[in-house]
Amino acid sequence: MKIFIVEDDLVIAESLQAELQKWHYEVDIAYDFNAIFEEFQRSQAHLILLDINLPSFNGFHWCQEIRKISNVPIVFISSRTDNMDQIMAMQMGGDDFIEKPFDMSLTIAKIQALLRRSYNFAVTQNTLEAKGCKLYIDEAKVEYNGQTERLSFTELQIVQLLFQNEGKFVSKTDLIEKCWESEHFIDDNTLAVNINRLRKKLHNLGLEHFIENRKNVGYRI
Repeated sequence: MKIFIVEDDLVIAESLQAELQKWHYEVDIAYDFNAIFEEFQRSQAHLILLDINLPSFNGFHWCQEIRKISNVPIVFISSRTDNMDQIMAMQMGGDDFIEKPFDMSLTIAKIQALLRRSYNFAVTQNTLEAKGCKLYIDEAKVEYNGQTERLSFTELQIVQLLFQNEGKFVSKTDLIEKCWESEHFIDDNTLAVNINRLRKKLHNLGLEHFIENRKNVGYRI
């Protein structure tokens, strides 16, 4: 597995690289911060560690650019601890967020969990349908009335579980365990932000109120 680190503090980038290499990951570090998109394409990485504060363009910009062509897992790393930054990270297509200074053991655990659920993702059915909306699992997209929206891996996990349980409420706990394998690594806002981002994409297709939520019960289609 290859990991691409986009971090302008070379000390942090190289310390991450050294630790990840101990776990037998191949690691590329970004050096040209005006060509992150091109460096990512060359690296063919399986996961990106992406800082928010970068020269020229910030991490949010590069995340949006990468999301135009790829659903590669993206973990934001930042010393900015404002909840809005974490919310923005999820809204821009990020899959997780790690605050600096970070605990290296927790960071490795998050990376391993995200890689595990992203690349050991066995499916028995490639297409699901609910209320006229089709979910193409292997293509990570939803389609309605001839229009499509691409999904991040986390959004795909959420919507797949909801499609599989159409008409039934799926609890917050079940969704978190499906998407993140454990509640211990998850900020309280992370699930809600991903649901809201998913709802916006469904709204773009003309599907309003497609995902219903009931307080203390969960979400359903």
